[in-house]
Amino acid sequence: MTEPGAGKTAQHITLALFLALTLPSALADTLRVGPHERLTRIAEAARLAKDGDTVEILPGEYRGDVAVWLQKRLTVRGIGQRPVLIADGSSAEGKAIWVIRNGEFHLENLEFRGSRVPAGNGAAIRFEGGRLTVRDCAFIDNQMGILTSNDGVSELVIEHSRFADAPHQMHSLPHLLYVGRIARVEIRHSRFENGFRGHLVKSRARQSLLHDNQIVDGSSGEASYEIDLPNGGIATITGNTVAQSAKTQNPVLISYGAEGDVWPDNALTLRHNVLISDVLPGGWFLRVHGDKFPTPPRLDIGDNETHGIGILTPAEATSR
Repeated sequence: MTEPGAGKTAQHITLALFLALTLPSALADTLRVGPHERLTRIAEAARLAKDGDTVEILPGEYRGDVAVWLQKRLTVRGIGQRPVLIADGSSAEGKAIWVIRNGEFHLENLEFRGSRVPAGNGAAIRFEGGRLTVRDCAFIDNQMGILTSNDGVSELVIEHSRFADAPHQMHSLPHLLYVGRIARVEIRHSRFENGFRGHLVKSRARQSLLHDNQIVDGSSGEASYEIDLPNGGIATITGNTVAQSAKTQNPVLISYGAEGDVWPDNALTLRHNVLISDVLPGGWFLRVHGDKFPTPPRLDIGDNETHGIGILTPAEATSR
């Protein structure tokens, strides 16, 4: 027999659950930024947006419009032709065009250009914590494309994006992408090209996943490593084209563990890639610094296509 009022209590619980699930999205706003909109500057939208909102940026150039984003959950996307954010000598907190403090952010269809700071590490985006997904974006002529924290827990996902044209500076090393000691980075279907002295992709993450990318410096590029994994970790590199220019600063395409380990597990999978070296008289397609680890990292290397003169880590190293 049903207790008096039990049905009504169940209805109240169901209603409360429904409201808890739907109310945040129902209260979310869309803020639109554009030359003829109420909001003409991205920085103003960053100040006004609430958790769960969406910020839409209309086509055009946004010069010196730098911002710090403090929301816990936000989507920021360009509408139509990709809007271009040009640093024009400005930076948020002396760090970047955008600083993302600590939240779950989704960025789509945006272009970042020309970030410079006196320290030499001016980023398009300084990602300081949380989870960041970047889709269909471009990072051109920045001292750093994206630069992350070393918090050990953050995650970064990059899809269908382009990183290119490192500035020709001598006082520091410009990396197209510099991932610090975060938990995980995944890079898919993206392009990295035309570096200078620094690396195209550098990751200190506990887990680094690179799938189906074009990491190709190009004939005018002068990058050092194409992929640098200085602290090892769990790295999976599959289905990529990785190519080094004859003008490289360092004749190694992929380097693993050059600075020693910081993670409890270290393993590298390198499969189904096309590896190209234009270096003469030759270099390394892959260099694993096994002597920098207390226990040699596990290696799974095979089915890679190589072009040019170079050394690939010996096959016997994969037997562990």
